[in-house]
Amino acid sequence: MLKIGVLGAGHLGKIHIKCIKQIARYELVGFYDPVEETAHNVEEELNVKCFDSIDALMDAVDVVDIVTPTVRHFECASKALLKRKHVFIEKPIVATPDEANALKKIADEAGVKVQVGHVERFNPAFIAAEPFIGEPLFIEAHRLAQFNPRGTDVPVVLDLMVHDLDILLTIVKSSVSHISASGVSVVSPTPDITNARIEFENGAVANLTASRLSMKNMRKTRIFQRDAYITIDFLEKKTEIFRISDTIDDSNPLSATINLADGSEKQITFQMPEIHEINAIKTELESFCDAIMHNTRPAVTIDDGINVLKLAYRILDAVANATAKVKK
Repeated sequence: MLKIGVLGAGHLGKIHIKCIKQIARYELVGFYDPVEETAHNVEEELNVKCFDSIDALMDAVDVVDIVTPTVRHFECASKALLKRKHVFIEKPIVATPDEANALKKIADEAGVKVQVGHVERFNPAFIAAEPFIGEPLFIEAHRLAQFNPRGTDVPVVLDLMVHDLDILLTIVKSSVSHISASGVSVVSPTPDITNARIEFENGAVANLTASRLSMKNMRKTRIFQRDAYITIDFLEKKTEIFRISDTIDDSNPLSATINLADGSEKQITFQMPEIHEINAIKTELESFCDAIMHNTRPAVTIDDGINVLKLAYRILDAVANATAKVKK
């Protein structure tokens, strides 16, 4: 059994604490939160010990689960790694690429496991879609959220778009060749709405939009490839597959035949893969436990988290450049 402690007991931290209590292979030793009222309320509500300091908590555990504001990620993660503790760290991995490079060096020297909380990898809708994803040519993603002050300490690219950037880098096996982007700051000092066009060396193109000022929540991704069109609704947990084939099978009720301009025919078949409902946060924490106990590669590695962060900063640079041109 692995002894684990949680740093941060805000909205997401409480969810982590509840999930960890349901995982038999973890022993939840306690948590730390610097806000006295929050710490007291969580201790009473969830019946979990609140430690007086970060060091006291870290010294009592094998695994540190970091669910603090992003600006505290590097401080907390580096401290845990220097104590040779395994680290689960929420997305984005840290606040800046420089911090990411420094953390990578510390982690390599520590020789422990690090997993980044890009939870959409564990979304059952994405898990259902993965077997059908081959070589995407065009990806379109919309991640829209109603306004919530939580998360506005960072640009919407680091708050929301990072989820889709991680999925993008997971399914497109190529290097990024060009980025163009634009963004608008409406209620916070940094962009609240951002659109990015990302081009890859293999010819794939992605168009991503993230907003935290929407009238409704949406988390949808559409993937186009030579033989299929795949839609993933991360919010509603639904996946739809439209496959194109040269073989005509009139016996399939979920199919349609189309006639092309050259006189040939193709068949489009529709499929809705079965969705196995799971708690994505609980599942990612369980996967980290597996990686530690069996000495295997974490599902979302520190390198994965760093690559997402660096791509996010390239988008932020593109937004800044576009804004500067407009001001001229």
